[in-house]
Amino acid sequence: MMKKNLLTSLVLSTLLITVLSGCGTASKSTTGAADTKAPAATTKSEKSTTLRIGYQKYGTVNFLKANGELDKALKEKGITIQWTEFPGGPQLLEAMNVGSIDLGHTGEAPPIFAQAAGTPLVYLGHEPASPASEAILIPEKSEIKSVAELKGKKVALNKGSNVHYLLVKQLEKAGLKYEDIQVVFLPPADARAAFEKGSVDAWVIWDPFFSAAETSAKAKILADGKDTVANHEFYLATRSYAESNKDTVKVVLDQLAKVDVWSKDHPKELAETLSPQLGIDVPSLERAAKRRTYGILPIDDALINEQQKIADTFFKLGLIPKEIKVKDAVLPATK
Repeated sequence: MMKKNLLTSLVLSTLLITVLSGCGTASKSTTGAADTKAPAATTKSEKSTTLRIGYQKYGTVNFLKANGELDKALKEKGITIQWTEFPGGPQLLEAMNVGSIDLGHTGEAPPIFAQAAGTPLVYLGHEPASPASEAILIPEKSEIKSVAELKGKKVALNKGSNVHYLLVKQLEKAGLKYEDIQVVFLPPADARAAFEKGSVDAWVIWDPFFSAAETSAKAKILADGKDTVANHEFYLATRSYAESNKDTVKVVLDQLAKVDVWSKDHPKELAETLSPQLGIDVPSLERAAKRRTYGILPIDDALINEQQKIADTFFKLGLIPKEIKVKDAVLPATK
């Protein structure tokens, strides 16, 4: 494995996709405007009247987009939102790195890869741990009984995503080295296809792709994150945007907290709302909603230390090219 080229290949491949198709497989939608062209990056000294939010297929930000309350709250302040969907956290943060979005959400690992690549991100807040919301899956008829039996097998995952750390820790727990398996880097849609065709032996994935695979593909859980990883969801922004638009950031976090409270108590209604937008069946989304945790929490020393352990692990494995200090990506007021 060429240690220092792994992250470079991730950044370059994602950037190429971004240039060719508008931030990878991302799809853009705007509120209050027909023009979807991204405005110029916000500088530290100016406030912005457009907030460019990156979101994924699932998560509290996705819920917030669906209910429209943030759009209403910011419209009253003369701010419009441009929403852009991404297939995963690494792609979302690459868009942040090149100045295409201001704010977004990812799992634990993407911010570490991004910080190592020089992305000017800062942590704004996080959701409580949801270890049961990601897992290593195997086909229904697979004869694999334990993680240890993955030795020499092909395992698919989205490069640099939160499940990357899950795989590392589960292998470690089973007495295997990262090099003992054949890692196949594929985004969720391609990984699902490879999984169903039998081209890979296992798939490491997060909800709602995880729950959808259980429901429609009858995938079995070989191991999930319980007793292994925390699996936090993070809210991140570019440093320049966070420092210049503190009031807007506060509104976003307040609205996320409100939708979290509703989502926790209404998993079925939530699933029914998101199903037509995500193209995922209601039972799968309801299953995913019931096993995640909710509530916006501040970035504290304990959380920083958890992220630092992940960063140190990735550096030792050669997955990131240099050591980083996670606390450098935390605004002074929230340290």
